[in-house]
Amino acid sequence: MSSIQAENRKSLMLFSGRAFPELAEEIGGVLGVQPTPMDAYDFANGEIFVRYRESVRGCDAFVVESMSSPVNKWMMESLIMVDALKRGSAKRITVVLPFYPYARQDKKHKGREPISARLMADLYKTAGADRILTVDLHTAQVQGFFDGPVDHLFAMNLLAEYVEEKWGDRPITVVAPDSGRVRVAERWTDRLGGCPLAFIHKTRDPMKPNQIVANRVVGDVEGRVCIIVDDMIDTGGTIVRAAEILFDEGAADVVVAATHAILSDPATERLHNSKISEVVVTNTLPLPEQKRLDKITMLSIAPLLARAIREVFDDGSVTTLFGGLS
Repeated sequence: MSSIQAENRKSLMLFSGRAFPELAEEIGGVLGVQPTPMDAYDFANGEIFVRYRESVRGCDAFVVESMSSPVNKWMMESLIMVDALKRGSAKRITVVLPFYPYARQDKKHKGREPISARLMADLYKTAGADRILTVDLHTAQVQGFFDGPVDHLFAMNLLAEYVEEKWGDRPITVVAPDSGRVRVAERWTDRLGGCPLAFIHKTRDPMKPNQIVANRVVGDVEGRVCIIVDDMIDTGGTIVRAAEILFDEGAADVVVAATHAILSDPATERLHNSKISEVVVTNTLPLPEQKRLDKITMLSIAPLLARAIREVFDDGSVTTLFGGLS
C-alpha cells in the first residue's frame, strides 16, 4: 500500500466519557473496537481535563457520553473531549448521545425563557462536532437545532419485541400517558399488529415542573394489559398516576415501556409502591444498583448504537435500521 493510500485509509476510533463507560465498552464489543485510552480527571475547583493516550489524527471519531446526573458535568466533559479531538486533527467527529441533554427545553412556553436544547446543539457544533447520533428525542424538532447531520435512533423495536414475547398472549392496549405521546403510541399499535390505542387526558401546571393532574382515560382498557409508552421516566409521577387511572378503569395489568430511565427521586419509591407489573427500559442511562427494582427490566441499547455507528463509518444509511422510519 502506498503512503498516500495509507494516509487516506479510514480508521474508526471509539471514545468514552466517564458517565457510563460500561455502555461504550459494550458498544465496542459489538464493533470489535476498544474505547481509546484517555486520561480524565477533575481539578480541585471542578474544572475537567482530558488527554488521549493515542494519536487521533485522521480518524473517524465517535464520542460516547451518557447524560446521567450530574448532567452539566458530563455535558461539559463531552464538549472538552470533542475539542481535544478537533485539536488532535481527527477527520470527522460524531457525538453519540444516547440521551440528549436538555431535550425537554425545546421551545419557549413563556417570555424570557431559554431554548436550551438549541444551545446544546450550538455548543457541540462550536466544539467541533460534525454529527450527532442520539436515541428517542423528546421531540423530533430538536434534530433541526444542529447545523449538521443528526441520526435519530428509535428504541421502539427493541422494547416492542420484548413486550410481544412477554405479554403478547393477552389482549393489549397501548396507552399514551398524555396527548403529546399519541403519535408515538400509534407507531406502537402498528408495531404490535394493530392493537387498540388509548390515552390519558391530563393537564400540567407550567409553573410546577414534574407535577401533573391526570383526568380520564380515552379508549378501551377494561380487562386488558395496558402498555404505557413514553420516551423517559423522570420522577415517575406521570407514569404512576396514569397507571392508577388505568386500574380504576378496569385494566388487568399495567406495563411501562420507556427508553430513558432517568429515575430521579422519588421515582424508585413511587414505582416500587405502585401496582405496575413491569417497567421495561433501555440502558441509554446507567441505573445504580440501589434503583434496580425487581419490576424493572433493562434492555441493552448497545447493539443498536453499534449498528448505527458502523453505518455512519461506512457511509451507509442509518434510516434502513428502522425500515424507513425517521
